Amino acid sequence: MSEPEARAALRRQIDALGDWFHNIDLDGVATAPNHFLGDYPRVKWRRLAGALPADLTGKSVLDIGCNGGFYSIEMKRRGAARVLGIDSDERYLAQARFAAARTGQDIEFRALSVYDVGALAERFDVVLFMGVLYHLRHPLLALDLIRDYVAADVFVFQSMQRGVPEVAPVAEDYDFWDMDHFAAPGYPRLHFVEHRYAGDATNWWVPNRACTEAMLRASGFRIEDHPEEEVYVCRCGPRPEGAGAVHPAPPGRPLPPAEEQGP
Repeated sequence: MSEPEARAALRRQIDALGDWFHNIDLDGVATAPNHFLGDYPRVKWRRLAGALPADLTGKSVLDIGCNGGFYSIEMKRRGAARVLGIDSDERYLAQARFAAARTGQDIEFRALSVYDVGALAERFDVVLFMGVLYHLRHPLLALDLIRDYVAADVFVFQSMQRGVPEVAPVAEDYDFWDMDHFAAPGYPRLHFVEHRYAGDATNWWVPNRACTEAMLRASGFRIEDHPEEEVYVCRCGPRPEGAGAVHPAPPGRPLPPAEEQGP
């Protein structure tokens, strides 16, 4: 088969897997060459790459909402011993398996929701949670579950954000009758989408920057780097205090021992 014929055959295989949201270069053929965000998600990866260890030898990685597998493949290319990508969309999982096989990367992909990560019964050195939060009906619960059950060290988070980029100072507490801070542009704000946003009925919540950072802290993550406008590199930090601060443990599945929950 000639090179043009091989490329045409590969193009047909890619197209047969449906519309791709991840643009991945597979032997010179792009999976989503006309992506409305450009060369996505590589445009984000270029800014993020330097904030993560270049050598992941011996490390385990969990890619939650792996989509077409772009980030899973990049983690495996950095030498990760184990990479597991999970997604609730079988079409994306089929794309990810195809892309991983085509690039020669040994990656496991499983159909699993973020709400079921506790079923993995495993903690990972690096957890990726890229472009998922705004598709969830229960975003803070998802962050709590990740912190409680699967994040061991590094947590990489990305979400679409809207609103002002400023982060207003927020006091530890406010009097019941003190309401002015709620109107401050830089106050943490999570915008609710009742119907659709950008034609997508799965877009439920869109945070501003202040809200993103506050939610990460409230779930027990310590922000260490902000390499890209929407991306945060975190580590597991102190647990939030106070009744109702976190979700209750599911029946029959207790929380991990304190020594496994980080400082």
